[in-house]
Amino acid sequence: MIAGGRLSSMILWGPPGCGKTTLARLLADQTDLQFEPLSAVFSGVADLRKVFEAAKGRRAGGRGTLLFIDEIHRFNRAQQDGFLPYVEDGTVVLVGATTENPSFELNAALLSRCQVFVLNRLDDAAMETLLQRAEQADGRPLPLDEDARRALRAMADGDGRYLLNMAEALFALPAPSDGSPLRLDTAALAEAVQRRLPLYDKAQEGHYNLISALHKSLRGSDTDAALYWFARMLTAGEDPLYIARRLVRFAVEDIGLADPDALPQALAAWDTYKRLGSPEGELALAQCVIYLGTAPKSNAAYRALGAATKAAKASGSLMPPKHILNAPTRLMKDIGYGKGYAYDHDAADGFSGQDYFPDGMARKSFYEPVDRGFEREIRKRLDYWAKLRQQRSGGDGPASAGE
Repeated sequence: MIAGGRLSSMILWGPPGCGKTTLARLLADQTDLQFEPLSAVFSGVADLRKVFEAAKGRRAGGRGTLLFIDEIHRFNRAQQDGFLPYVEDGTVVLVGATTENPSFELNAALLSRCQVFVLNRLDDAAMETLLQRAEQADGRPLPLDEDARRALRAMADGDGRYLLNMAEALFALPAPSDGSPLRLDTAALAEAVQRRLPLYDKAQEGHYNLISALHKSLRGSDTDAALYWFARMLTAGEDPLYIARRLVRFAVEDIGLADPDALPQALAAWDTYKRLGSPEGELALAQCVIYLGTAPKSNAAYRALGAATKAAKASGSLMPPKHILNAPTRLMKDIGYGKGYAYDHDAADGFSGQDYFPDGMARKSFYEPVDRGFEREIRKRLDYWAKLRQQRSGGDGPASAGE
């Protein structure tokens, strides 16, 4: 874009401290556009109107405007719509910065007029480059040994701005009173600077990304990875009861009857946490994560409900067959309610083989157990009953296994 001399509007999406504002300033410098910064947190419609009016006058004089809006997702939908005519007619080149997924936070009309660039958290090599630049700017090395230097980069967690702020604080530390050079080890560094909490917003994308990672690690039977994501969520301040609820959901959705004890284990972990609280109760949740991760997996019950629901919607209001309806009144008996019902316990094998689907609806198979865990045994039962049902189809009543 810069080489072609034609800058289009864009959204810079990335975590804090990855360089979004810096990139916007560089773009303005390289294209000779007037840089107009606004923060959606502190600005409103009146501020936008002033910028647009100034941009119109500037455009009439032959110079363009780069409007940089930090935290653009904070503007509501109506405010976002207000950008559209000025972006479309070229009054401003819009560069929006956001830490949130634009697909969820920005309206479609605005997104369709902008290119989205995804910026990643800074890696360890980039963080070291920033530290070296800070040292060059200050004219002296940071007072850290190698282990403390690595710890400092890890503390910043990919946030370059936070790293530079910590470097500035370290440069400001007083020298020892005995005149020796200041040099901090990891323990001294931890005392000198406050550790940055992991980037996590319980109401936004980070929350859903980590619970998705936990769920899919469990589904993939990668217990160690599941424990890591579980610990990440706890460290970031997630409500353990939310995790407990999700573990219960996983037990029924992804394990089901492959291990019938999975659901009681998840419920017990939830109940244990409510009784013990934190931090003791978190061990019960960790034990549950391990149990679910190592259990055989099946989504047969989940698929069975989906298939049955689809059939129920398609079949409408079909009545149950009369032979399985109760007949508490003479009229109901007279019109056939309960007639021909075979009481399964009267059969020698406890199975009558009657059809319980609605009249006029072909028999369907919704539940297909997998050949893992306890569902392997369920499959044997279903196959046995299917064989008996086939043998007895068309019979007048209950039959024994030997008939």
